[in-house]
Amino acid sequence: MEPSALRAVFGRFATGVTVITCTSVDGRPHGATVTAFTPISLAPPLVQVALTRTSKACLYLQDASFAVNVLAADQVDVAMQFAGRPGQDPVRWQDGPVAPVLAHTAATISCRPWRVDDGGDHLLFLGEVVDVAVTDARPLLFHGSAFHELGRRSADAAWTGCADDPHRGWFDATSSFSPLPASAYRTTTCAPA
Repeated sequence: MEPSALRAVFGRFATGVTVITCTSVDGRPHGATVTAFTPISLAPPLVQVALTRTSKACLYLQDASFAVNVLAADQVDVAMQFAGRPGQDPVRWQDGPVAPVLAHTAATISCRPWRVDDGGDHLLFLGEVVDVAVTDARPLLFHGSAFHELGRRSADAAWTGCADDPHRGWFDATSSFSPLPASAYRTTTCAPA
């Protein structure tokens, strides 16, 4: 697969913009702008962040707590700051429950480390959610290599049905599923830059 074609098609998927924050090896707050964030599970409460193996944050997240800061629409400068293009304004840090967090975001998800998995040229960091904070701020979006703001609603409500939902579809409410043991997954480490 041609990387440029794959990058172009990935760019058609609109995402929110997050800054993953943690503590560096010298104890200072560190952040990285990430659009590859995914909610994973409600029970247990898990989220996933994909980071390129060469990022500094990747090195700091090995067995470390972190926060997912969902940026607000007016935080393009914050997104650029943590993507490597510093601006004039200082970063506004706050103490979080398990890791440093950013001020004035749309939401913050604080996590303890759960597992790290191989994701090709990325590592997949799963975190167990231990605390959340939500504001009324509208989120910043990313699509087609550009930042966007949330537009008007397309419909009055989301469809909540799902064909494989135990209450509505293929499986009945008595079905149960057990996760594979951790030993079934290949865990890996960061490659220094």
